[in-house]
Amino acid sequence: MINEVQLIDRVEFLNQFPDKFFDWIFDDPPYFSGPERRGYYGKTQSTNNVKRVDYAKTPEWIVPGKDYFDLVIRKSKNQIIWGVNYYEYQFGSGRIVWDKVNADSSFSDCEIAYCSSHDSVRLFRYMWNGMMQGLNITNGHIQQGNKKLNEKRIHPTQKPENLYKWQLSRYAKPGDKIGSCHVGSGSDRIAAYDYGCDFYGSELSPVHYNNQEERFKIHIKQQRLFTPQQLSIIGEAIV
Repeated sequence: MINEVQLIDRVEFLNQFPDKFFDWIFDDPPYFSGPERRGYYGKTQSTNNVKRVDYAKTPEWIVPGKDYFDLVIRKSKNQIIWGVNYYEYQFGSGRIVWDKVNADSSFSDCEIAYCSSHDSVRLFRYMWNGMMQGLNITNGHIQQGNKKLNEKRIHPTQKPENLYKWQLSRYAKPGDKIGSCHVGSGSDRIAAYDYGCDFYGSELSPVHYNNQEERFKIHIKQQRLFTPQQLSIIGEAIV
């Protein structure tokens, strides 16, 4: 099974592959420039005295345009592209709505993706707001009670592993070739590994590249120590 990420520009990455090489591209491009700047999300201490992550400053995020999205569609059989509502590109009508169950947060209640495999709208509910994270894929609207089981935040626009695991279980099959041009935190990489898919990714920032590499190594080590069934039992016991 292939699972690799290159420290490379997204266009240079895609141009290495023949047309329709990927069964799926799961893409989470930047919607706007800002979160890559240190201090964008305000003080490192919240109003309820919880320490926030002080993300490192990284190269400027460049919002993609038509040429990039044309290339993504040319290189893949199917696509899920997050932030579809922020771009002028004329995507098809298929949509995924991720309800983040974030109550009174000042952040968006939902994120929206284009999905090439259907013309309808699909909903995924999974809590994702700071320390408030969903219990699991099935009960994502219920908060995880044990904060020790929360995903660690290493990226300012990180998406949860369970979002990508839901995508894979719904749209892909083991052995599929999955592409990701903005790997970021590496949640999609971990999900593809667990699901048994080949994964090819790119990340432009050396900071984020190194962080996701370390995260992936830790995940692999844990998987070798315990079977998935044992990890599930351990998680239930902690809860």
